[in-house]
Amino acid sequence: MNFPRKIPKAPKRASRWRSQAHLAHVRRHECSMCGVAGPIEAAHVRIGSGAGVGQKPDDWRCVSLCGTMEGCHHRQHTVGEAEFWKGRDVEALIEFFIRTSPRRAEIEQARKERGHAS
Repeated sequence: MNFPRKIPKAPKRASRWRSQAHLAHVRRHECSMCGVAGPIEAAHVRIGSGAGVGQKPDDWRCVSLCGTMEGCHHRQHTVGEAEFWKGRDVEALIEFFIRTSPRRAEIEQARKERGHAS
């Protein structure tokens, strides 16, 4: 008997742009929400990213958030991004980190290739 072959599935994150240098750049800033100076984490922003459930957006969609157990990064996940970012221009924050990034040229090239506005 011939059994059906398994169809290979493409990795979910194969096309995700990644950069440790950009993440380190983001972590060198105070918390984008409350202004605390540390510890800071690079928090991915899914709103507007097109990333599905369980997928991280590209690393250029990160902002600095404080990373304690009661900190802003934890709260972002607890209350949900729509509520957390209500009244804040998170896209302007993302653009700030891109504009000041040591990987700006790479980010702009990747965004251009994907049809994202710069």
